[in-house]
Amino acid sequence: MNVTVIKLGGSLLEDAGRRQAALTKIVARWNAGESIVLVHGGGKHIDAALAAAGIPKRTHAGLRITDDATLQIVVSVLGGSVNKMLVSELTKLGVRAAGISGCDGGTLFAEHHSPIDGVELGHVGRVTGSNRMLVRMMLTCGTLPVVSSLAMNAHGALLNVNADSAASAIAVAHNAKELLFLTDVAGLLDKDGSVVPELNAGGVEEMIANGIATGGMRPKLESALAALRGGVAQITIGTPATAQLRDRVTEGGTTLVAA
Repeated sequence: MNVTVIKLGGSLLEDAGRRQAALTKIVARWNAGESIVLVHGGGKHIDAALAAAGIPKRTHAGLRITDDATLQIVVSVLGGSVNKMLVSELTKLGVRAAGISGCDGGTLFAEHHSPIDGVELGHVGRVTGSNRMLVRMMLTCGTLPVVSSLAMNAHGALLNVNADSAASAIAVAHNAKELLFLTDVAGLLDKDGSVVPELNAGGVEEMIANGIATGGMRPKLESALAALRGGVAQITIGTPATAQLRDRVTEGGTTLVAA
C-alpha cells in the first residue's frame, strides 16, 4: 500500500476558508485512489482554550510546558475539538473519515522529554516511533485516518508531542512514498528570503547547523530529516498553492530528497 502522510498546520487550522481549500484538494487525491493519513496539531486552539480557562501559557525553547491542568486542555483540544472539526469537514466533502489520537493503538509512542536548561517540561514527549496497525486497518477499510499529536509512553502516560515529529514517525512506519507538510509559508527560505526549491539530506543538515532555519521551521526540518533517514523518499513543505496539491506533488514549495 502506497501511503502519503499529510501534516496540516499553521494558520490553515485557524482560517476556515484556507482549511476548506486544503481539505478539498486532499479529498481530490483521496478520491483518485491515494491512501492518505492526515496528521494535525492545534497550538493556537490550545492557546485560546487555556486563556478561556484562565491557565497561563508557558513555553521554553519553543516547547509548551505542560503541567497537569495544561495537559487536560491539550488532550481535549487535540483529541476532541480540532480532531472532530477536521473529521466533520472531511465528511461534508464526502469522505469517510475517522479521528484518533496517537495514543490509540500505539499509533505514536514517546518518551518523556528531558529538561532543557534545567527547566522541566512536564507532560511533553519526544516521539520515538509508531505502530502502523490501527491506521493501516482504517485505510484498508476505506477510511481516512485523522491523527492528533498525542502520544503515550511505555507506562501509559499521555504526552503532548510535536505534530511535525508525529507526522514523520507515522510516515516512516508506513514506508510512505511522500510526507507533505502543509503550512502557511511558501516553503523553506534561504538567508536571502527566497524559497529553496529542492534540498537533499546534507543540505538540510547544513541549514540546521548554520541557524538559517529558525522558529517553527527548525523542528519541521529536523522531523523531515528523520523521515528521510527513515526511508521516506520525498518530503514537501509549502502551502496548498505552492505545493501544487494534486495527484502528486511535483513542483512548488520546497522538496526534500534523500539523495
